[in-house]
Amino acid sequence: MDGRLNTGIDVLDRKLDGGLPPGCVVAFTAQPASQSELLLYELTAARGTLYLTTERSEPAVRHAVEHSPSDVGNPTIRHVTGEEPLQQASRFVDAIPDGANLIIDTMDLLEQSDTDDYVAFLNDLKDRMLETDSIALLHCLKGSFEPDNRPRTHHAADAVFDLRTGVAGTDLENLLAIPKFREGGQPTETIKLELTEEVAIDTSRDIA
Repeated sequence: MDGRLNTGIDVLDRKLDGGLPPGCVVAFTAQPASQSELLLYELTAARGTLYLTTERSEPAVRHAVEHSPSDVGNPTIRHVTGEEPLQQASRFVDAIPDGANLIIDTMDLLEQSDTDDYVAFLNDLKDRMLETDSIALLHCLKGSFEPDNRPRTHHAADAVFDLRTGVAGTDLENLLAIPKFREGGQPTETIKLELTEEVAIDTSRDIA
């Protein structure tokens, strides 16, 4: 579709009619034990990327990106600490250049902030994405404990990507569902992914 920005991940771009619209904010939910970071790293190959890490250190993320088996870019990596995390993240977001990717990995620390402050941050982030024709991907961990503001993240996001990892027989299975996509063209079926060397469609169970 004209005007959309490719993600750099062919399987997603095909399912989304060419990619994501400029200004789009995506909430990407996944289990901590999944290979969800592989998708984050592969996104950096499409365009300049600001990668905000709230848990792992900058050197740890840099090492993981550089040693990723898939094609990656050279993201700018910054660590958001536990002291005034919303203010820190806001300063980085304000400085993002035109046509960039923003990855926040993970959102859990920011989602523990005061609700009014957090909603204001989400609104400012969306405005900045629209101003710069950029794309934001917010990595949200699923688990027994989820921050109280997680519903605000899902509500503010233009799209929700939900990675579900489980065991089917003797095989590990990764299914990507897109329950929300405001721009239309939403895939109605889950996408079976192979998260090993790169993000690709898993055809191992397909019948010719």
